[in-house]
Amino acid sequence: MAELELSLQYKTLPTRVGFGVMCVLVPVWSLMAPILLGLFIGYIYTNPGSANSLATAVICVTLLSVYLIGLMLTAVTEDDRLYVSKDGISFPLFMLPRLAFRRNRSWNELRAADLIQSSPEDSGKLLLTFDQSSVDLNLSGIEPSEREQLMLAVELWGTNCQRAPALVDYQMKLQNDIRGISQLSHTQMWEEELSRRFNATSFVPLEPDAVLQNGKVKITKQLAFGGLSAIYQAQWKKLDTVVVKEAVIPQNADEDSRMRAEERIQREAQFLMKLEHDNIAKVLDHFVEDGRHYLLLEYVHGQDLRQYVKQNGPQSEEKVIEWSKQIADILEYLHSQEPPIIHRDLTPDNLVLRNDGAVTLIDFGAANEFIGQATGTLVGKQAYMAPEQLRGKATTQSDLYSFGCTIFYLLIGRDPTPLSPSKPKSALPAVSDELDAIVLNLTEFEPEDRILTARELGEKLDGRSAAAESLVTGGSHD
Repeated sequence: MAELELSLQYKTLPTRVGFGVMCVLVPVWSLMAPILLGLFIGYIYTNPGSANSLATAVICVTLLSVYLIGLMLTAVTEDDRLYVSKDGISFPLFMLPRLAFRRNRSWNELRAADLIQSSPEDSGKLLLTFDQSSVDLNLSGIEPSEREQLMLAVELWGTNCQRAPALVDYQMKLQNDIRGISQLSHTQMWEEELSRRFNATSFVPLEPDAVLQNGKVKITKQLAFGGLSAIYQAQWKKLDTVVVKEAVIPQNADEDSRMRAEERIQREAQFLMKLEHDNIAKVLDHFVEDGRHYLLLEYVHGQDLRQYVKQNGPQSEEKVIEWSKQIADILEYLHSQEPPIIHRDLTPDNLVLRNDGAVTLIDFGAANEFIGQATGTLVGKQAYMAPEQLRGKATTQSDLYSFGCTIFYLLIGRDPTPLSPSKPKSALPAVSDELDAIVLNLTEFEPEDRILTARELGEKLDGRSAAAESLVTGGSHD
């Protein structure tokens, strides 16, 4: 599978006006110019010795020049795309003067990204500073969903880029607005749950170039942070790219709770490193440094399912079933451990489609479990969290609820309504009754009303897959 590539429309007001004017003038001029040129050339041919021949020739050259300039201006104003890939950004032609006439810029040249806003309601401008130039992008000229993708690309690929706090806050707000996450209801429930466990404790994440384990681990970039934990991309032993998960036990926890948390983390970390599954990113190491606990996880190359759907649109039922069977196998493996491992954060963001077509869980759920219990943080994205998980009482069926929400997203292309049963068929009538019933069952409000186990879910998906295949090959309906 190809790496993520984006083609974002970017059209400012001046270029819109210019393009509109050129669209009117050039077709008219395209008809008039050949006629006028023909008349002038004919006059020169029939009157070669005329004193007006030189003047007529100058007029012909001028007309031709104006025509060519008009075509060039049309091409410049028509070029309204930002092309974004892992190699860098290609800007529209009309921005060349601000880019020292270098249209293509690599991520290695990007030094800083900032947000310029005149007011909180203003969409603002994204200021990108490169080695030898800077350019600002008027965000009102980019669709909100495409803005998010552009900022995500800056976050993921701009290894040397320092993102301003205002930009990070804007990106988080934009993501919440796009996904319809209520900032009052569900976030309030989230924060109330946290406050019941521990009081607020300051947590400052590591900066790029920070080193751990006497230089064995070098942080290259922050991937995410919040509460009392953070996730980084890093180099391990100067060779391998890894993911580092960091967690802090709050200082205001009582001594007994702290000791029990320490023991649990040590025990669970050793347990995690023994797990083996082809579709789960492997936990490579665990260590403690400066009072912080770290897990090193395998870095999986590929594209997460959220970005895949954003780029390619909602997926066919057959493909979703194929992926879902792999995910069900992952959950069956985790839930069959002693004690069962509850993932708590099964979302399209944590599932990567590798180059060979296999789906891999990159944010290992057991790590979330022991870090969450040790630090008091509540793990999981709100639109995918089961009601009982939001109350701090997650079970294996909470993962099945998140699984149902994930299937909904893959089929429809948007997040489901939080804390509500999901029916993909209501948004997309082409979804089969059987798969619609499976998703609805998985997202029932009460755990006892859902499918009981990942194995049972896998069997239902196998049955649905066989039925779909029979229809494709000319078999009868179920």
